[in-house]
Amino acid sequence: MTAAQAFSLANLAVVPGWLMLLFLPRRRETRMLAAYVLPSVLGVAYLLIMVREYGTSGGGFGSLEQVAQLFQNPWLLLAGWLHYLAFDLFIGAWQVRDAARLSIPHAYVVPCLFLTFLAGPIGLFVYFMIRAMIVRRLPS
Repeated sequence: MTAAQAFSLANLAVVPGWLMLLFLPRRRETRMLAAYVLPSVLGVAYLLIMVREYGTSGGGFGSLEQVAQLFQNPWLLLAGWLHYLAFDLFIGAWQVRDAARLSIPHAYVVPCLFLTFLAGPIGLFVYFMIRAMIVRRLPS
């Protein structure tokens, strides 16, 4: 399997988790898949890639130039993408759980999920703003 094929597979793998967060937010299966199973699978794939590829092509995390050099390796670039996929899905699952716990209507969370899927930190920021307006406090 090439890095490009693995990229496509990983993108498809997270779709069920996101769809369940959108349409079946309070199901136990949703929580398990979106918060634990899929991020863990992506985490294992990340670990395996990093163990196999890190240090093979130079670069590192000490400067922007080093990161750019590191990501010249398509497998390490894929590892970076898996990092985004796993964390964004985990954050989306947290948003759904937190909103349910605070009785925030799911309709308010749906735009946050889309934004988290497309641009993780923006979706999290918007969720925090919605949360603050409804419950009058940010997470402690």
